[in-house]
Amino acid sequence: MGRNQELLERRAAVVPRGVPMVTEATVASAKGAMLTDLEGNEIIDLAGGIGVLNGGHCLESVTRAIADQAATLLHTCIHVATYEPYIALCETLARLLPHGDHTKVLLLNSGAEAVENAVKIARQATGRPAIVCYTDGFHGRTMMGMALTSNVKYKAGCGPFAPEVYRLPFPSHHRDGAGLDEEAFSARELARFRAALGDTIAARDVAAVVIEPVQGEGGFIPAPAPYLRGLRELCDELGILLIFDEVQTGFGRTGHWGAYQHFGVVPDISTWAKSMGGGLPISAVVGKAEVMDRAAPGTIGGTYGGNPVACACALATIREMEALDVNSRASRVGARVRARFEKMARRCPDMVDVRGIGAMIGAEFALEGDLSRPAGAEVKTVLKRCLSRGVLAIPAGSHGNVIRVLSPLTIEDDLLERALGVLEEEILRVFAAA
Repeated sequence: MGRNQELLERRAAVVPRGVPMVTEATVASAKGAMLTDLEGNEIIDLAGGIGVLNGGHCLESVTRAIADQAATLLHTCIHVATYEPYIALCETLARLLPHGDHTKVLLLNSGAEAVENAVKIARQATGRPAIVCYTDGFHGRTMMGMALTSNVKYKAGCGPFAPEVYRLPFPSHHRDGAGLDEEAFSARELARFRAALGDTIAARDVAAVVIEPVQGEGGFIPAPAPYLRGLRELCDELGILLIFDEVQTGFGRTGHWGAYQHFGVVPDISTWAKSMGGGLPISAVVGKAEVMDRAAPGTIGGTYGGNPVACACALATIREMEALDVNSRASRVGARVRARFEKMARRCPDMVDVRGIGAMIGAEFALEGDLSRPAGAEVKTVLKRCLSRGVLAIPAGSHGNVIRVLSPLTIEDDLLERALGVLEEEILRVFAAA
């Protein structure tokens, strides 16, 4: 038995099966955009730890910052004693992700925890109970996170969930556009939102709308810009707060520090994690100061939120990403991926859509081009065969029929082309036989 299989069997013996295992890859070390498994095989990483390594694996300045901070201060809790790395990171995030004239920042441990606290802030700021969210949205695996998350497979047998959560169809233009341009489609979907405020939930009870500017787990589906602009206007009109979940879209992935910066729409509150921390668990709630300060003392935060080592790691990661100009890199990487996927689509009728922003690009597959026949099994086969050839990629979408690319934005051109070549060969091979 090889070392890879031995580790997988040890995992099966001791780790609950409820912990997802999307691939059978193992990893012993990583550098840049390359993983090395337990048997010394090299694997090109197109998953990035589910979008966590935009700046690349194990940057020297980042690992050095972690070691230096660990030798200086591991923990006190920001509730008990104030330390410089927490404040410095908040200042950095307020600079990169401004929300109006005055921005304030709360640090936490995970994306789901950020969403939980954003909801608490919104409810206190408005004095209202209800939250509106969307189909195909993903906001975490905590109880509020699962209440907001659409896909039932993530929450089977875990209810009852938090009340006062109402779900609307996500404005998916590629699927539901019915020949309308984005402006007309967005007007129709915003009218649907207003109708729901008359027959489903009263506007006076809605604290906030939670939306991903580009859905991640839901299948890399961008919200139309006219919809987000109209949603901003609707929220302002009705006193509803607008929350953007940017956990997967943030820190260069779309070609800006935040996807909201593409749309010219500033939310009241936003949630961040993943590539912000460069590999350590840390997240943030960023928001307009007048909203953030409505939360009463003691109602938000947590023991480990903004841990000094995680803050030092995040600060070093952000400095590296600024020096590397990851936003420009995202545009270049995304253009290469999109061009290659669009080339494949001309040869593979089952590839029904190529979409995304910046380097957040996904390709959706449906048998014979029929959206009612999502090709999740075939995508799984493609990705398994790619892994056997040294390329790690992961699916998305409620049916697992979207191949998404979340490679480090620092990936070398030759590695990216080699990985895309393997993807192309396996896609064409598998779908030719489907």
